[in-house]
Amino acid sequence: MATSMGCLVVLCLVSPFLLAGAIRGNPWYGGGLFLQFYDHSCPQAKEIVHAIMAQAVARETRMAASLVRLHFHDCFVKGCDASVLLDNSTNIVSEKGSNPNKNSIRGFEVVDQIKAALEAACPGTVSCADILTLAARDSTILVGGPYRDVPLGRRDSMGASIQGSNNDIPAPNNTLPTIITKFKRLGLNLVDVVALSGNL
Repeated sequence: MATSMGCLVVLCLVSPFLLAGAIRGNPWYGGGLFLQFYDHSCPQAKEIVHAIMAQAVARETRMAASLVRLHFHDCFVKGCDASVLLDNSTNIVSEKGSNPNKNSIRGFEVVDQIKAALEAACPGTVSCADILTLAARDSTILVGGPYRDVPLGRRDSMGASIQGSNNDIPAPNNTLPTIITKFKRLGLNLVDVVALSGNL
């Protein structure tokens, strides 16, 4: 139990910082992202996300790592755009069914709860991509990690990439050189590999 809690803390401490600036398509302080994005359109957004995350983590501590992992799997495919949340439809083959995600990623019910609360407070305002980012950040805080301001303003994807999910996300059966290559493609290094994969 102590080892798994230690891994949870390391994962939650490190991954939001690494994903923050390194994932393609989502420059941390570029592309329309800024700290005050919802200050006027939904000033209570951060508090709503934090309150629901606090409840979720109080019910099940492991949910903190699950939300960080969900964010990680989203950002590794097409950038941090919430494409991992999309279900199958006539035009979409969901990333949820990819080999790295199938029976692996979880926490969708928490994201749904956050989205419902935000829609009640500020209809049509807060993107699911920003919800995932805030949930991952708050997960880190709730298990003892440091606070970090996260710029907001991400846009949600209208499509998913099952191929990208299958090919880009490091899989449990990947060799170490393959995992390192996948990280390098996103501008991440060996320290990032150890922090994000070595403790899982």
